[in-house]
Amino acid sequence: MKRIDQRAKDELRRVEIIPNVNRFAEGSCLIKCGDSHVYVTASVEDRVPPHVPMGEGWVTAEYNMLPRANRERSRRDVSKLKLSGRSAEIQRLIGRSLRAAVDMKKLAGYQITVDCDVLQGDGGTRTASITGGYVALALACELLVKNGYLKENPVVHQVAAVSAGIVENALLLDLRYEEDSSAMVDLNVVMTEGDRLVEIQGTGEGRAFDIEEQQKLVRLCTKGIHELMEKQNEAIELGKRTRPEV
Repeated sequence: MKRIDQRAKDELRRVEIIPNVNRFAEGSCLIKCGDSHVYVTASVEDRVPPHVPMGEGWVTAEYNMLPRANRERSRRDVSKLKLSGRSAEIQRLIGRSLRAAVDMKKLAGYQITVDCDVLQGDGGTRTASITGGYVALALACELLVKNGYLKENPVVHQVAAVSAGIVENALLLDLRYEEDSSAMVDLNVVMTEGDRLVEIQGTGEGRAFDIEEQQKLVRLCTKGIHELMEKQNEAIELGKRTRPEV
């Protein structure tokens, strides 16, 4: 099938990760995956939640889609006095994914909260949040080491995520909204370096899918994640060199 934006079936949307977009956050970036744009900050606190074992740190995440991130205005979660089910599920995914990057014992005594605010959504906002969230997290941890708060960097794995799906029986990488909304199968994959899986979320919307199709989609995502990790590394190195003084 021919894609709306003329991409090849195994091609990512144009990806741009701009570090240090927030002067005050310990780590931050703006990630653009096609027309999906997510503003990410990582904030450090010298305390941990009660459930965290003594001698360890914690990483958590929050996710929010701004009212005009989509084609029609949505209500803010605060106006509904509760987090929407979708936002709650996505932020738990982001938190789990980013915790896979960190040795909590090396982060002892500190909590890092990664806030992901969707400025514009065109599919793949959860995977963009994870990919951008890792950049903000890595910059925050690097600063903790640089300033002497930690002896060694607690980031021990690189983490990125991307989607793939089956649309009109074609396997496609990195679905935009029109593709995602009409996909017969939709898969989100989170990986560390070395092609090790953190999480797979797969749904058969129009039909069930078999193990062979799942494996093909995972391999498609693996290719995309390799490319995203290169972008992450470039953004982190740029962020280290250009971090503003506060």
